[in-house]
Amino acid sequence: MKNPDTQRPRQGTAILRTALRRNVGAMIWGTVLMGLYQAGETAFPIALGLIVEYTLQDRSLGSLGLSIGALAVIITTVSLSWRFGMRVLQKANTTEAHRWRVQVAECGLQPVGRDVDLKSGEVLTIATEDADQTADIIEVVPLLISSLVAVLVAAVALGLADIRLGLLVIVGTVVILSILSVMSKRIGASTQEQQARVARAGAKVADLITGLRPLHGFGGNHAAFASYRKVSTEAKHQAVTVARVNGAYAGAALALNAVLAAAVTLTAGWLAFDGQINIGELVMAVGLAQFIMEPLKMFSEMPKYVMMARASAERMALVLAAPPVTTPGPERPAAGGDLEIDGIRYGALRGLRLRVSAGEFVAVAAYQPRAAADFAAVLAVNVPPHAYEGAVRVSGREVAGLSVEAVREHMLVNPYDGEIFAGTLRTNIDPSGTSGSVPEAVEASMLTDVVALHREGLDHGVRDRGANLSGGQRQRLSLARALAADTDVLVLHDPTTAVDAVTEQLIARNIAKLRRGRTTVVITSSPAVLDAADRVLVLDDGVITAEDTHRNLLATDEAYCLAVAR
Repeated sequence: MKNPDTQRPRQGTAILRTALRRNVGAMIWGTVLMGLYQAGETAFPIALGLIVEYTLQDRSLGSLGLSIGALAVIITTVSLSWRFGMRVLQKANTTEAHRWRVQVAECGLQPVGRDVDLKSGEVLTIATEDADQTADIIEVVPLLISSLVAVLVAAVALGLADIRLGLLVIVGTVVILSILSVMSKRIGASTQEQQARVARAGAKVADLITGLRPLHGFGGNHAAFASYRKVSTEAKHQAVTVARVNGAYAGAALALNAVLAAAVTLTAGWLAFDGQINIGELVMAVGLAQFIMEPLKMFSEMPKYVMMARASAERMALVLAAPPVTTPGPERPAAGGDLEIDGIRYGALRGLRLRVSAGEFVAVAAYQPRAAADFAAVLAVNVPPHAYEGAVRVSGREVAGLSVEAVREHMLVNPYDGEIFAGTLRTNIDPSGTSGSVPEAVEASMLTDVVALHREGLDHGVRDRGANLSGGQRQRLSLARALAADTDVLVLHDPTTAVDAVTEQLIARNIAKLRRGRTTVVITSSPAVLDAADRVLVLDDGVITAEDTHRNLLATDEAYCLAVAR
């Protein structure tokens, strides 16, 4: 990302403030209920001290019954307040984490929308682990306040017995928090670095999974695995460092809390031995000294979680606060389906010019795969308009003045490596469940044999990335999804490379038939698809060098014949 590092803390803090502001109501209720829980926990040793001091002296059944009733009320308050308080806070935490995941995913699904120098695996880590840790702030603040309430109540109760006991708790708490706040800063920095390294390792895994077959093909898998091992080892070492820092923090917190509890207990024993406090106050002091370790432990852990939430929020800011790559226009494409490429210079394209009339079926035979990929990327608006020279016009309007969403609704560009998602055949073909042409798309893409193989038909389960489908089945499923979208303009990039020649010819005829009257552009070297097109444009060295029907080009253009004949 291009933003200076000095801006990141401010952006991360703004994300945390947004999370807190959106959950004020839940946090207030959670704070009240958790405060009741901590107050009830504190009241228990105080009540025991009072029972020892007064009830046992009175030795009446009424006093005993009253004492038992008071303890029952305290226990009930503690149980119910904890149950409902944590329920409120965890629901708010989960909901807030979901909101941030959706926002990060939305940015990640529109790569042209944000200037983010992160791979998809890194964005995935930010959308999961960092979103969860950021939302933890919803629980941290109420627990911090309720723990503070418990410590203050204990300090006041001990101060009423003897001012020195109350001051000892307050001073000891301040000292403990001062020490731990210094340690928590290192935890935040270490956690941020760990998340970054884990994200890089995740991105490397995603790249390896995607390119595993090609890597095996030319023997590059060992070098790729070595590269991943290096990144993974760095992430492991950083995780060990974070664990070591967390262990030191937890050990220091436990030791300091134990020292404070021991100091309160010994001081109370000395005061009782000296006759300055009575037996009931001694029982209360010893009970509070044992009890106070829990809220102190919780209280002392909160700075660590605050720093972890802030570190994760700063990583989310890498995506959410990134500047837009381009500012899309407000307009929408007009009705119709004509497409014009006017002097595009980008990557392997060298002033590309072509025009496709509305309702025409045009095939583009690209001699260089890089030029085909750049052409598809420009049409898919994966490249912002300011990144290339020339103009792309859809229905007479330049893409630069149109919103990205409107362009993609009007013109669908289906890549040659379209993703297959976990779900069913039906949900992959029609994710929104709104298409009215699923049967026609299944038939046109020759996916009918796949559907017929399974009793569930279109409801047959599909694993992530189509792991239980062959390469040809995945390609036809992707093609069926593109055809079912039924957009005004459809651009297909190598839709039949993984199918046999007979199936390829049937698909080519079916596409021409199903898309009759709507604009269709196919980037391909398939003779069957080229023959089915109304006309063929030859893309060579970044420009259109020839234009005619497939059969005329075969008869008159030797270079074309060598490039596409099989």
